[in-house]
Parts: sequence; C-alpha cells; structure tokens
Amino acid sequence: MNDSPWATEPVPAGPAYDALVGPHTRPMPIVPDAAGRDFDDREARDRGAAADGGPPVRAEMPPQEPMPSPPPPPSQAPHSDSPPPPPKKRAGRDLRAAIGVGVGLGAVIAASLFIVKAVFVGVIVVAVVVGLWELTSRLQEKKGIKAPLVPLAIGGAAMVIAGYVRGAEGAWVAMALTALAVLVWRMTEPPEDYLKDVTAGVFAAFYVPFLATFVAMLLTADDGPQRVITFLLLTVVSDTGAYAVGWRFGKTKLAPRISPGKTREGLFGAVAFAMAAGALCMEFLIDGGAWWQGLLLGLAVAVSATLGDLGESMIKRDLGIKDMGTLLPGHGGIMDRLDSLLPTAPVVWLLLAAFVGTG
Repeated sequence: MNDSPWATEPVPAGPAYDALVGPHTRPMPIVPDAAGRDFDDREARDRGAAADGGPPVRAEMPPQEPMPSPPPPPSQAPHSDSPPPPPKKRAGRDLRAAIGVGVGLGAVIAASLFIVKAVFVGVIVVAVVVGLWELTSRLQEKKGIKAPLVPLAIGGAAMVIAGYVRGAEGAWVAMALTALAVLVWRMTEPPEDYLKDVTAGVFAAFYVPFLATFVAMLLTADDGPQRVITFLLLTVVSDTGAYAVGWRFGKTKLAPRISPGKTREGLFGAVAFAMAAGALCMEFLIDGGAWWQGLLLGLAVAVSATLGDLGESMIKRDLGIKDMGTLLPGHGGIMDRLDSLLPTAPVVWLLLAAFVGTG
C-alpha cells in the first residue's frame, strides 16, 4: 500500500461498480483542494447524477488566487492633482549673439555718423547692396525669379548717393534710371518670364535702395546725425518694446496668418516705448523739436515699423523661408534687420521735415 497522500485509493470491483461507472472507466486520482478536501466526492456525485438520468453537476474548480497586476508604466502613472507646470517661453534666437551683433553695428554706425558723414553714406550703400543680393538670391532659389542683380546694385548705390547730394529729386531720377536699366539688362536673356523678372527687379529697386535713400536724406540737415540717431533709436526701441511686452504678456494674435509670433499686446508695447523715446529725442536731440511732436513721431514709427516687419514676413512666407540670410548671427541676414527700418525712413523724414524743416 502506498502511504503517499497523492496515491490512488483502491476501489472494489464488481457488478455494482461496473453498473455505476461502466466497465471501462478507470478510477480518477484523488486530488485534494486547498482546504484538504478530496475531489473524488464531487466527481462521484457527478457520475451518480448522470447514471440516474439527471443532469450532471459541474465540478467546481478550486479557487484561483488573482495574479498580481503589473505596475503601470511611467507614462500611465496616476497623475497628481496639481497641474503640470506651464512650458517656459523661449526667445527663439541666440540672444547673446544678437546683442553682440547689435552692439557692434551700433558702434560702426555711431563712429561713421559723428566722424565723417560720407562714411555713413558708404555704410548705407554696403547695406543696400548686400540686402539686394540676399533678396534676389532668395527669389531665384525659391521662385525661379531672376531679378538682375548688377543693374540693381549699381543703380541702388547711385540712388543713395544721389539722395544725399541732390535730395528727393536726385533720388527719383536715380530710381527711374535704375528701373530702365533693369528692363534693358533683362533683354539680353531669353524672353521667357521677362515680365516676371523685370517686375521683381523694379520692386527690389524701390523696396531696398529707394527707401534707404531717405536715411541719407536725413543726414543732409545741420543736425543730420541727431536725426539719423533718432530714426534708428525709435525703430529699435519700438521693436524692443514689442518683443518685451509681447513675450511677457502677449495672448491675442495680431496677424496670425502672416506672423504668428506678433500680438496686439506687443503692438501696444511698441507704441508706448516708441512714444516715450520719441518725446525724449525731440526734446533733447532735435533742434527746435517739442516733446508732443515726439509723441506723434513715436506713434508713427511704431506703426510703420510693425507694418514693415509684417511686410517682410509676408515675403518670407511666400518664399517659404525663415530668414533672408545668415550673415548676422542671432539676426539672420541684412534684410532681416532692414525690414522695419526701410519703411520707417520716409515716415521719419517726412514728419521731421513737417515739424522742424529739412535744413
């Protein structure tokens, strides 16, 4: 006899057993459950019920202990009641490089303004030629538009010099001759896309050198350096105020389809900063100026600088680019710095001429 608790008990054979379970049925081993009870009692009941013609009774399985659930992954961990911290705002550019380049450009401009005026005219010419090169290069790369650079660069330099020497009349004459040179120069190539190329060339001549000519015209006055400093300072202060206030408080988009980063709050900051700076500049820098004139001048500069920035953003969106160039670290290209300056120059020249004259 096997003394093991897992052994099978002997079952008496005979007619009664055969009638009950059948002659070919072997006895099942007795398996104790978790409580020590044997399963053979329940199996016997099932077989007995089936033999008597009743429905078999389903044997109950021993209770299974639930499997421990695996810990949730970190991404599905239960969240705390405290909301996640808001994402930090980023400036979007290398501010150290941008500030360094800005200080360097400011030093060059200041030195050229107050030493020899003609040197500053040369600075304007260089900026115009580089800006034209950036603009025409991006037009050809992204749109296949071949605006002729050679007549544009020569005509643009002549435009700035003519504006400094002969004033507005000289600037208009140089602009007309530059447009004519673009038309003739493009005739040396096949006629396909002629209209598109010359239209882009005339636009580039007006947009970059002609508007920059008003900066040279500001310089011709007796207090010309102070007028140029006022023009540059108000434009920079306007951009800085828009950036600072918009970055900190901006919520309402100004023109989301053109420039998603600009907000109405930033525009209010530009207006406030520019008006305050304008009042100070007209009171202390411009001969015969008054503080209230500076308020109007600052308001006009903030509007024109914002429109100029949006205008170039429109051009860059059409071209599918972020910056016009990479010449200035932290700023992009020359055209990315001239965007708000170019349309502001004629506005400042006109208002100063109205307030204190052109002499």
